[in-house]
Amino acid sequence: MTTTSDLPEEKHVTTGATVWLTGLPSAGKTTIAYELAGRLREEGHLVEVLDGDEIREFISAGLGFSREDRHTNVQRIGFLAELLARNGVKALVPVIAPYADSREAVRKRHQESGTAYIEVHVATPVEVCSVRDVKGLYAKQAAGELTGLTGVDDPYEEPESPDLRIESQDQTVQESAAAVHALLTERGLA
Repeated sequence: MTTTSDLPEEKHVTTGATVWLTGLPSAGKTTIAYELAGRLREEGHLVEVLDGDEIREFISAGLGFSREDRHTNVQRIGFLAELLARNGVKALVPVIAPYADSREAVRKRHQESGTAYIEVHVATPVEVCSVRDVKGLYAKQAAGELTGLTGVDDPYEEPESPDLRIESQDQTVQESAAAVHALLTERGLA
């Protein structure tokens, strides 16, 4: 007969935080977020990845890509991330979030509630992103089938002072995730 004292003890870390990964399309944001999520889960953290594409499909359906709609989308994601983080979850948010004022509003929401917030700029150059072209967006833009591509014919305002800047073209996904994990550890969040 197995008793609960015979079972391995599960460790649950309940310090929440939002890790916002911003950068151009195909910069590596989502790949890094999922790599980091796996590592954090292995350590006993509660983790959710708020993927920008999934949010657009399920929470922000109907929004376009105007500046106002992009701001609304980022604020919805920021609200959800802060809610999760405030309740002990590591919310990993790989979202382009092209405008500095939108990202600042999310940071401010976290500060006002006393919730940890880390901004990571995945600073992959557009030339590298266009070669990766995970979703074929750069090819469509080059063929004239798409307009408003962030970083090409629509603005991307790079963070001036992110908590961490990653140049994913110069390191592996594991090294990028390890850099974010190291920052979380340094701040007492991992």
